[in-house]
Amino acid sequence: MMVNCIAIDDEPLALSLVSTFIEQTPFLRLKGCYGNVATAFQALCETDVQLIFLDIQMPDISGMQLARILSAGNMPVRPRIIFTTAYNHYAIEGYKVDAVDYLLKPFNYDEFLRAANRARLGMDISGGVRPAIPQANPPGQGYLFVKADHQLVKVDFGDVRYVEAFRDYIKVYTVGNDKPVMSLATLKSVEEKLPAGQFLRVHKSFIVSLAKIDTITKSSVHVGNVAITIGNQYREGLRRFIDRWTI
Repeated sequence: MMVNCIAIDDEPLALSLVSTFIEQTPFLRLKGCYGNVATAFQALCETDVQLIFLDIQMPDISGMQLARILSAGNMPVRPRIIFTTAYNHYAIEGYKVDAVDYLLKPFNYDEFLRAANRARLGMDISGGVRPAIPQANPPGQGYLFVKADHQLVKVDFGDVRYVEAFRDYIKVYTVGNDKPVMSLATLKSVEEKLPAGQFLRVHKSFIVSLAKIDTITKSSVHVGNVAITIGNQYREGLRRFIDRWTI
C-alpha cells in the first residue's frame, strides 16, 4: 500500500533530507513539507495524511505538542508519527504518544527505511490510519484550533459568542471567558472555517454566533451586553435570518 506522509522540521536542511528520503522510498507518497506545526496543521485537517515525520524542538509549537493533540483524539483520524530529532531525552515522551519510531539526527537512509517499514507494517495490519480515540464529551457543534500564545487552543463552535477583527489579529470571544482568544489571522480565514448555518458576518469586523444573539435592532445585534453594529453590506444576510425565525 502507498502511505501518504508529510514532513515537519524548522531546519531547512533536515527537512530537505527527509523529503529526499521519502521521495526515494517506493511506498511513501510525499504530500507536503512544512517548517512549522501551525502551517502543517491545516494540511492535516484537509489532506489524507497517514504518517508524519516530525521534528520535536521547533519555535512556537513543538512537535511533541502536536503529537499530544493527535494522541488525545482531537482529529477524526490519528496519523502515525516518526520523530526526527537531535535529542534523545524525548524518547519516553515519544512512547507516551505512541510514536512508531524515534530517529536521532543525523540518521542515514537505512535507518529511515527501517522506521518507515515499521509504520507501513502497522498500517497493513490495522488497515490504515488509526481512528481517533473518542473524547469523553465530544463537541456536538464541532471545533477549530486557534494559534494563540505559542500554542493551539481548541475552541468549540458551541462556545463562540462572536469573533472580532482587530488590526492584524482576530479575537474569539467565548462563553464563560472575559478574555478573548487572540490570534494573528484574518476574519475571512475564520469565516471560511465556521459553519455557515451557525454563524453570520454582520459587519466587516464582526462575525456572530446566531444562537448567541439576544436582541436585534435596526442598526445592531446584541450578544449579551455587547452591541455590534450591522454593516450595510451585511444587512441582507441578517434580514434572511430574521425572516426565517420571526413569528
